[in-house]
Amino acid sequence: MGLLALVLFVLIFALILKGYPVAFTLGGVSVLFGLILMVVAPDVFRFADFLLLPSRFMGTINNTMLMAVPLFIFMGIMLEKSGLAESLLETMSILFGTVKGGLAISVIIVGALLAASTGIVGATVVTMGVISLPVMLKRKYKPELATGIIASSGTLGQIIPPSVVLILLADQIGASSRFSQVDVGLMFKAAFLPGLILVIAYIIYVMVITKINPHWAPSIPKEEIQKLKGKGFVKRVIKAFVLPMLLIVAVLGSIFKGIASPTEAAAIGALGASILTVFEGRFTINTLHKVLKQTAHLTAMVFFILLGATTFTLLFRTLGGDDYLVELIQRADLSAMAFLAIVMIVVFIAGFFIDFIEIVFIFVPVITPIFDVYEVDMLWVGILLALNLQTSFLTPPFGFSLFYLKGVAPPEITTQHLYKGIVPFIIIQISLMILIFIFPQLIRIF
Repeated sequence: MGLLALVLFVLIFALILKGYPVAFTLGGVSVLFGLILMVVAPDVFRFADFLLLPSRFMGTINNTMLMAVPLFIFMGIMLEKSGLAESLLETMSILFGTVKGGLAISVIIVGALLAASTGIVGATVVTMGVISLPVMLKRKYKPELATGIIASSGTLGQIIPPSVVLILLADQIGASSRFSQVDVGLMFKAAFLPGLILVIAYIIYVMVITKINPHWAPSIPKEEIQKLKGKGFVKRVIKAFVLPMLLIVAVLGSIFKGIASPTEAAAIGALGASILTVFEGRFTINTLHKVLKQTAHLTAMVFFILLGATTFTLLFRTLGGDDYLVELIQRADLSAMAFLAIVMIVVFIAGFFIDFIEIVFIFVPVITPIFDVYEVDMLWVGILLALNLQTSFLTPPFGFSLFYLKGVAPPEITTQHLYKGIVPFIIIQISLMILIFIFPQLIRIF
């Protein structure tokens, strides 16, 4: 029976790699597999096992923690419409313009602020690509450096709270683990320092590489900076920073201080983003309609995949797949760290081909019971997975950040520029994963 569960897992993974829709592949193949087993091996899988599905579905839909997903998506898309990114980038580029690589540092800081405000990778990459890439190229920035910075900074929303991937990881670990108590608030706190370290590492890389190769990122002449500042610059700086910081404090501060649950904080964020858009004079009925439509679309996609994954998990566990995997690993005499290393390598390779949502819903329910046997801290594993999944947005051939950026980049930017430019940032992310692997206590400082 356990071997049959692994056959199901491999079959679904292969079909997803072939390009079949994830939600329907997860749910549809699992149901067909179950129906075939009911006919050819009724003692292995019975119709009564399928009757558990409705209660599993309702348990998923009634999960209040998952209500944070559409709210954070709404917040991110609404902020994209508010013009917050434009004002932040403009202000930061003036502040750091005279420094070597100052414009690049500005993009990284703005990417971090947008990540802490929105958590939506696609919106951040596209917005910064449209606004900052033409300016960086005009300032004679090396195309590989410019594209690498924008793509990698845009993915900071994967690890810096509030992040949709952290919410989904917390939900799947909480549902699959019998011992580890992992919730969204804990995941947000644990991810804060790794996210901050990553931002600092990006900035240090830019400072070092522009020191070695000054012509890669020329500074803006002081005369031009003075002309750009003009009247009311201090007021513009305060406005550009205060508004997003208020939102960040309202959302993350309320979670970290225990004032609000992640779902309640997400509602505060959605309202705050709407108010900011009104304040910027960009709130219209048409804007609200577009934001709601995109939110519904993305939320439906996530939940369809989640329901498909619920069907797969039911079948996998009914066939004893988790017990079989534990038995195989114990026979192989693998240590907990060896198994974790294998999981991280497999997830990293899977990220070359499939989306982070699919990886979360396919892999996490399978590996969590095994980590339970080893008594491994699942909060630590969750952060390592989040960092790993962040690289999936950057790794060719299907790195989504690269696709987003290519879609808005000028014609002279080639795919080769994107692939070459992203390599140093992937190395930085892998280095951070190794650091968290060696020093797990870093996730519990906050």
